[in-house]
Amino acid sequence: MNFIIIHGIYGHPGENWFPWLKKELESRGYEAIVPKFPTPLDQSLESWMRIISKYEAKINEETVLIGHSLGAAFILDYLEQPDKKIKAAFLVAGYHKLIENEFKELNATFVGREFDWEKIKGSCGNFFVFASDNDQYIPLELTKEMAGILNAELNIIPNGGHLNSKAGFDTFPLLLECMVTNLGEG
Repeated sequence: MNFIIIHGIYGHPGENWFPWLKKELESRGYEAIVPKFPTPLDQSLESWMRIISKYEAKINEETVLIGHSLGAAFILDYLEQPDKKIKAAFLVAGYHKLIENEFKELNATFVGREFDWEKIKGSCGNFFVFASDNDQYIPLELTKEMAGILNAELNIIPNGGHLNSKAGFDTFPLLLECMVTNLGEG
Protein backbone atom coordinates (compact mmCIF):
# COMPACT_ATOMS: atom_id res chain seq x y z
CA MET A 1 0.00 0.00 0.00
CA ASN A 2 1.22 3.51 -0.81
CA PHE A 3 -0.14 7.01 -0.21
CA ILE A 4 -0.25 10.21 -2.25
CA ILE A 5 -1.22 13.45 -0.50
CA ILE A 6 -2.56 16.25 -2.69
CA HIS A 7 -2.57 19.87 -1.52
CA GLY A 8 -5.04 22.60 -2.52
CA ILE A 9 -5.08 26.14 -3.93
CA TYR A 10 -2.02 28.19 -2.97
CA GLY A 11 -0.81 25.05 -1.21
CA HIS A 12 2.46 23.14 -1.11
CA PRO A 13 3.80 19.84 0.27
CA GLY A 14 5.29 21.42 3.42
CA GLU A 15 2.11 22.95 4.83
CA ASN A 16 -0.72 21.89 7.10
CA TRP A 17 -0.72 18.29 8.32
CA PHE A 18 0.93 16.92 5.16
CA PRO A 19 4.53 16.61 6.50
CA TRP A 20 3.25 15.09 9.74
CA LEU A 21 1.07 12.52 7.93
CA LYS A 22 3.87 11.66 5.50
CA LYS A 23 6.22 11.02 8.44
CA GLU A 24 3.60 8.94 10.29
CA LEU A 25 2.93 6.78 7.23
CA GLU A 26 6.62 6.32 6.49
CA SER A 27 7.27 5.31 10.11
CA ARG A 28 4.79 2.48 9.50
CA GLY A 29 6.76 1.34 6.46
CA TYR A 30 4.63 2.88 3.71
CA GLU A 31 5.69 5.04 0.82
CA ALA A 32 4.07 8.48 1.09
CA ILE A 33 4.40 11.05 -1.68
CA VAL A 34 3.36 14.72 -1.53
CA PRO A 35 3.70 16.19 -5.04
CA LYS A 36 3.94 19.92 -5.69
CA PHE A 37 1.19 21.12 -8.04
CA PRO A 38 1.26 24.51 -9.81
CA THR A 39 -0.81 27.11 -7.96
CA PRO A 40 -1.98 29.78 -8.45
CA LEU A 41 0.06 30.33 -11.64
CA ASP A 42 -0.70 27.68 -14.26
CA GLN A 43 -3.30 26.14 -11.97
CA SER A 44 -5.61 24.12 -14.18
CA LEU A 45 -6.88 20.58 -14.34
CA GLU A 46 -4.65 19.99 -17.35
CA SER A 47 -1.48 21.17 -15.58
CA TRP A 48 -2.30 19.15 -12.45
CA MET A 49 -2.92 16.03 -14.57
CA ARG A 50 0.54 16.51 -16.08
CA ILE A 51 2.06 16.47 -12.59
CA ILE A 52 0.14 13.40 -11.38
CA SER A 53 1.09 11.54 -14.57
CA LYS A 54 4.70 11.52 -13.29
CA TYR A 55 3.51 9.20 -10.51
CA GLU A 56 1.33 7.00 -12.70
CA ALA A 57 3.58 3.93 -12.29
CA LYS A 58 3.01 4.06 -8.52
CA ILE A 59 -0.80 4.43 -8.61
CA ASN A 60 -2.64 1.12 -8.49
CA GLU A 61 -5.26 -0.87 -6.56
CA GLU A 62 -3.15 -0.57 -3.40
CA THR A 63 -2.85 3.22 -3.57
CA VAL A 64 -4.60 5.60 -1.18
CA LEU A 65 -5.15 9.17 -2.35
CA ILE A 66 -5.58 11.91 0.25
CA GLY A 67 -6.70 15.36 -0.87
CA HIS A 68 -7.20 18.63 0.97
CA SER A 69 -9.60 21.25 -0.41
CA LEU A 70 -8.98 21.51 -4.16
CA GLY A 71 -6.85 18.37 -3.79
CA ALA A 72 -10.03 16.47 -2.91
CA ALA A 73 -11.80 17.79 -6.02
CA PHE A 74 -8.74 16.86 -8.08
CA ILE A 75 -8.98 13.27 -6.82
CA LEU A 76 -12.53 13.13 -8.21
CA ASP A 77 -11.21 14.41 -11.56
CA TYR A 78 -8.42 11.83 -11.51
CA LEU A 79 -10.75 8.92 -10.72
CA GLU A 80 -12.99 9.93 -13.60
CA GLN A 81 -10.20 9.15 -16.10
CA PRO A 82 -10.21 5.80 -17.96
CA ASP A 83 -8.66 2.74 -16.34
CA LYS A 84 -8.07 4.12 -12.84
CA LYS A 85 -8.44 1.94 -9.76
CA ILE A 86 -7.30 2.79 -6.24
CA LYS A 87 -7.83 1.30 -2.78
CA ALA A 88 -9.31 4.35 -1.03
CA ALA A 89 -9.68 8.13 -1.11
CA PHE A 90 -9.67 10.46 1.89
CA LEU A 91 -11.25 13.79 0.96
CA VAL A 92 -10.56 16.56 3.49
CA ALA A 93 -12.46 19.87 3.27
CA GLY A 94 -13.53 18.74 -0.18
CA TYR A 95 -16.13 19.88 -2.64
CA HIS A 96 -17.47 19.02 -6.09
CA LYS A 97 -19.10 22.21 -7.39
CA LEU A 98 -18.09 25.79 -8.04
CA ILE A 99 -18.39 27.94 -4.94
CA GLU A 100 -19.03 31.66 -5.09
CA ASN A 101 -15.80 32.87 -3.50
CA GLU A 102 -12.47 34.40 -4.45
CA PHE A 103 -11.23 31.03 -5.73
CA LYS A 104 -14.04 30.43 -8.22
CA GLU A 105 -11.96 31.19 -11.32
CA LEU A 106 -9.04 29.00 -10.15
CA ASN A 107 -11.47 26.14 -9.44
CA ALA A 108 -13.37 26.31 -12.74
CA THR A 109 -11.48 23.62 -14.69
CA PHE A 110 -11.64 21.23 -11.72
CA VAL A 111 -15.29 21.47 -10.68
CA GLY A 112 -17.07 23.59 -13.29
CA ARG A 113 -19.05 20.64 -14.69
CA GLU A 114 -21.00 17.56 -13.67
CA PHE A 115 -18.93 14.58 -12.60
CA ASP A 116 -19.44 11.00 -13.82
CA TRP A 117 -20.16 9.69 -10.34
CA GLU A 118 -20.58 6.05 -11.36
CA LYS A 119 -17.17 6.06 -13.01
CA ILE A 120 -15.61 7.73 -9.96
CA LYS A 121 -17.22 5.26 -7.53
CA GLY A 122 -16.14 2.35 -9.72
CA SER A 123 -12.53 3.56 -9.59
CA CYS A 124 -12.17 3.56 -5.81
CA GLY A 125 -12.76 0.92 -3.15
CA ASN A 126 -13.80 3.27 -0.33
CA PHE A 127 -14.29 6.97 0.23
CA PHE A 128 -13.82 8.81 3.52
CA VAL A 129 -14.80 12.47 3.86
CA PHE A 130 -13.68 14.92 6.55
CA ALA A 131 -15.36 18.29 6.98
CA SER A 132 -15.68 21.03 9.55
CA ASP A 133 -18.89 22.62 10.75
CA ASN A 134 -17.34 26.09 10.37
CA ASP A 135 -15.17 25.96 7.23
CA GLN A 136 -14.94 29.52 5.93
CA TYR A 137 -14.44 28.34 2.33
CA ILE A 138 -16.48 25.14 1.92
CA PRO A 139 -20.14 25.04 2.96
CA LEU A 140 -20.81 21.94 5.08
CA GLU A 141 -23.95 21.14 3.08
CA LEU A 142 -21.84 20.89 -0.08
CA THR A 143 -19.43 18.44 1.54
CA LYS A 144 -22.35 16.43 2.95
CA GLU A 145 -23.85 16.25 -0.55
CA MET A 146 -20.56 14.97 -1.98
CA ALA A 147 -20.22 12.38 0.79
CA GLY A 148 -23.78 11.20 0.13
CA ILE A 149 -23.19 10.79 -3.60
CA LEU A 150 -20.02 8.79 -2.90
CA ASN A 151 -21.60 6.67 -0.14
CA ALA A 152 -18.65 7.86 1.92
CA GLU A 153 -18.06 7.74 5.64
CA LEU A 154 -18.49 11.37 6.78
CA ASN A 155 -16.48 12.73 9.70
CA ILE A 156 -17.51 16.21 10.86
CA ILE A 157 -15.00 18.03 13.06
CA PRO A 158 -16.54 20.71 15.31
CA ASN A 159 -14.88 24.12 14.95
CA GLY A 160 -12.24 22.70 12.60
CA GLY A 161 -12.17 25.63 10.19
CA HIS A 162 -10.63 24.65 6.86
CA LEU A 163 -8.78 21.75 8.55
CA ASN A 164 -5.47 23.44 7.84
CA SER A 165 -2.60 24.93 9.88
CA LYS A 166 -4.45 28.23 10.32
CA ALA A 167 -7.19 26.24 12.10
CA GLY A 168 -4.63 24.36 14.24
CA PHE A 169 -4.21 21.30 12.01
CA ASP A 170 -0.45 20.80 11.80
CA THR A 171 -1.26 17.23 12.80
CA PHE A 172 -4.45 15.28 12.08
CA PRO A 173 -4.65 12.23 14.39
CA LEU A 174 -8.31 11.56 13.53
CA LEU A 175 -7.41 11.17 9.84
CA LEU A 176 -4.54 8.79 10.64
CA GLU A 177 -6.75 6.81 13.03
CA CYS A 178 -9.41 6.48 10.33
CA MET A 179 -6.78 5.21 7.89
CA VAL A 180 -5.36 2.66 10.30
CA THR A 181 -8.82 1.46 11.35
CA ASN A 182 -10.22 1.13 7.85
CA LEU A 183 -7.16 0.09 5.87
CA GLY A 184 -5.36 -2.00 8.46
CA GLU A 185 -1.67 -2.05 9.23
CA GLY A 186 0.76 -3.57 6.77
